Amino acid sequence: MRLESIAFRYHRKDPWVLKDVTLSLPPGRVTEVTGRNGAGKSTLLRLIAGLRTPRKGVIKDRPSRVGYAPERFPVDQPFVVRSYLNHMAAIRRVPRSAVDEWAERLGFEHLLSVRLGELSKGSAQKVGIAQALLDAPSLLILDEPFAGLDAATRGALPSLIADLAAAGTTVVVSDHQRCIEALPDIDRLRVADGTVTHLASEAVEWTLLEVIVPKHEADAVETKLRADGHEVRRPR
Repeated sequence: MRLESIAFRYHRKDPWVLKDVTLSLPPGRVTEVTGRNGAGKSTLLRLIAGLRTPRKGVIKDRPSRVGYAPERFPVDQPFVVRSYLNHMAAIRRVPRSAVDEWAERLGFEHLLSVRLGELSKGSAQKVGIAQALLDAPSLLILDEPFAGLDAATRGALPSLIADLAAAGTTVVVSDHQRCIEALPDIDRLRVADGTVTHLASEAVEWTLLEVIVPKHEADAVETKLRADGHEVRRPR
């Protein structure tokens, strides 16, 4: 799949969110998309998924089976979890057994009879990931999939992503939590100032910075740092 000279803005007189973006997304590769909040990461992912149409440029060779999990799964729907996933399975012409398979793998079998609107953020995230995986997509786009997940699922998801890529799936992930950074040989893209830059893995160097703040400000500072794309670890 290839994006050639892509440019996008939401309205005719708006500033360009993305401009002159050219990149390739080969089969069997995991690509991590990084950048600050508001830089255009989610817009880029929606363009790759085909949910938005570029104002300029073309997207070539998008696979026919695309799975997309948004950053916030839309729970304001009149379904229980099983009914929703069965509906999505029917649309994609896959057996309902796929629903039970992914519910088991992602650990939410006990939620299949719960209404979508009653789910926690992490549980809703699991449902969003499951619906993206139902028909074994050739292109999988995950927008902040780790946010709100329980520790067990957060720990298992990187291996699942690696397995899908090994089977030939093109995987594109936006990940503020940096849960996939340990995966070997992944591609990295940084979105900033309307451009998308490929980062060589060897060029990414990390350092530990200790920040001391008043206790009552800790949550706000942590939220801000995570929004800017930093990993935050609090002492136990």
